[in-house]
Amino acid sequence: MFRLHAAGVLAMLAVAAASPLTKASAHDVKAGDLVIQAPWSRATPPGAQVGGGYLTIVNKGAAADRLVGGSVEAAAGFEIHDMSMKGDVMSMNRLDGLDIPAGGSVTLSPGGKHLMFTGLAHALKKGQQVKGTLVFEKAGTVAVEYDVESIAAKGPAAAKPGHAMPGMDMN
Repeated sequence: MFRLHAAGVLAMLAVAAASPLTKASAHDVKAGDLVIQAPWSRATPPGAQVGGGYLTIVNKGAAADRLVGGSVEAAAGFEIHDMSMKGDVMSMNRLDGLDIPAGGSVTLSPGGKHLMFTGLAHALKKGQQVKGTLVFEKAGTVAVEYDVESIAAKGPAAAKPGHAMPGMDMN
């Protein structure tokens, strides 16, 4: 568990960010009963070792699924995290997975649940698309592309009407 003061949170937020593969653009991706909506990341400064990934996962099925891992071509590691604030202290915990309830959705967004890309090979630059995968217990491995937004972005620039809004936790 990490603990940082509010100033550390602001600095980190500026930096952050066995079935066949399903390939799609950097927008919605369908994998069985799951729909992965608007994967995006923030640009990172040169030399940054971590970046963040954000998206919404909608489960249109009658059975729950679980996000258990993934990868990003630009990073050595991939982790699922949850951040929370207590007073002026931020806590960040690594999760071993993330439940996607049947008929529900989960939004990963800055300041809450998110993906962490560790050991970045290079800076993420606004306008890029970064290829990666998400691994689910039931839906398997799903190919996604993250749109890289500005370093201060609060959500995907190409959000479509009807998508869950960044910052809303729907679980």
